[in-house]
Amino acid sequence: MSAVLDHHADHGHDHAHDHPHGWRRWVFATNHKDIGTLYLLFSFTMFIIGGILALAIRAELFQPGLQFVNPQLFNQLTTMHGLIMVFGAIMPAFVGFANWMIPLQIGAADMAFARMNNFSFWLLIPAALMIVISFFMPGGAPAAGWTLYAPLTLQMGPSMDAGIFALHIMGASSIMGSINIIVTILNMRAPGMTLMKMPLFCWTWLITAYLLIAVMPVLAGAITMTLTDRHFGTSFFNPAGGGDPVMYQHIFWFFGHPEVYIMILPAFGIISAIVPAFARKRLFGYTSMVYATASIAILSFIVWAHHMFTTGMPVTGQLFFMYATMLIAVPTGVKIFNWVATMWRGSMTFETPMLFAVGFIFVFTIGGFTGLILAMAPIDIQLQDTYYVVAHFHYVLVAGSLYAMFAGFYYWGPKWTGRMYSETRGKIHFWGSLIFFNVTFFPMHFLGLAGMPRRYADYPLQFTDFNMWASVGGLGFGLMQVYFFVAVVLPMMRGQGEKAPQQPWEGAEGLEWEVPSPAPFHTFETPPKLNASATKIVA
Repeated sequence: MSAVLDHHADHGHDHAHDHPHGWRRWVFATNHKDIGTLYLLFSFTMFIIGGILALAIRAELFQPGLQFVNPQLFNQLTTMHGLIMVFGAIMPAFVGFANWMIPLQIGAADMAFARMNNFSFWLLIPAALMIVISFFMPGGAPAAGWTLYAPLTLQMGPSMDAGIFALHIMGASSIMGSINIIVTILNMRAPGMTLMKMPLFCWTWLITAYLLIAVMPVLAGAITMTLTDRHFGTSFFNPAGGGDPVMYQHIFWFFGHPEVYIMILPAFGIISAIVPAFARKRLFGYTSMVYATASIAILSFIVWAHHMFTTGMPVTGQLFFMYATMLIAVPTGVKIFNWVATMWRGSMTFETPMLFAVGFIFVFTIGGFTGLILAMAPIDIQLQDTYYVVAHFHYVLVAGSLYAMFAGFYYWGPKWTGRMYSETRGKIHFWGSLIFFNVTFFPMHFLGLAGMPRRYADYPLQFTDFNMWASVGGLGFGLMQVYFFVAVVLPMMRGQGEKAPQQPWEGAEGLEWEVPSPAPFHTFETPPKLNASATKIVA
């Protein structure tokens, strides 16, 4: 085996002079590792911008009354925070992980379409700029909520058109990235790696990519109809011309609910790599995890109207969507059971990746249960558009997607950079994030149950205490992410800290651990041959 690995390492050094240096290396990047890095840096930048908007929201809500922003600007902040976090931070970050890890995990030399990969990344930059500069357009940024509901969107200023254009571009980027991932996984696996021997991260991304291709055109259709309603005299959603605003909600949520799973399925894949590594056991129920992931993807298309229980839906419709939503909790529960069963009686150690993985399972489960509560139509009618919903989806998306990304960074970061992070700093980041996250969002459950509506810039006196806690927690959580970048990411990128071994984690398995750290610019130029267990290279 060592001979084969030396052979791969030599290849990496032989070809080091192949790639351009300086700015050309990044602008014309076709290497999956460089493009993965660009995606991750872009998404972290957008995460910080979205976080600043969130802190402006929490600053306004620290006390009742209007302190810093007027209600119109407040609505712009909530809308742009949602759009930037979903389309600018979470989705590109997972594509970055896919670019870095999928070729390494399946033994491919690169992604299938290297130039399309470059194009799909660079499309994001003008889209992000358009979204951010919409604040400076006449009338300010879009203020219709991140769901862009009509008829509000028909009344917005020119920034709405910029937002629509930006979403179209980001959608095109997502579709190209998805095609690339599907073709890479189906056509470029190493000899001996069957689909059912692939790492679960590849499986979750394969299914996510199909979801993206299915639903991004639906969003494109909805916002294109909004555009023609605004400028070309159509009346899809304008009641004055016989249109139906509720139809917009149906189309949007037919995209929006699979979108929620697009943002969590790759996270499941990351957690499924980390838990077995630090429990030093094989993943419990690999096959059931694959089927559960596919089930979630299929069921995600038949639950969309649980976002719409208050739109005057007939009781039969409410019952259907209520039961369908409760059904989708089953495959998610299967995953959580399998992770816990993997940890059961394992030789566990709690390095930072495992801390984030266990934190993910714990806090994501809370988010899942609150989702199950919202699935019940009679309860949802009370809680619709309150802070309970805000708490629920932040428990799923922050404690879900974001924690999984942090876990993935600590787990694979040494392979990317060739340097180990500081375990002490990683643990400070974890505990700070966990505590401040719960201080921020747990009180919102009570605010929602007490009836505080979301997207309001002001509130009655009785909600003051919980809002103050949430604002303090939000500031702490934001500062922890700045700390993460300055104290953990930057030192690794600069080559500080101890050198990472080829295999930094004792229990980790997979092809990515068969190449040196940092991973050479070119890996697996001759496909590795796998033995029966599909985790080791054989000469």
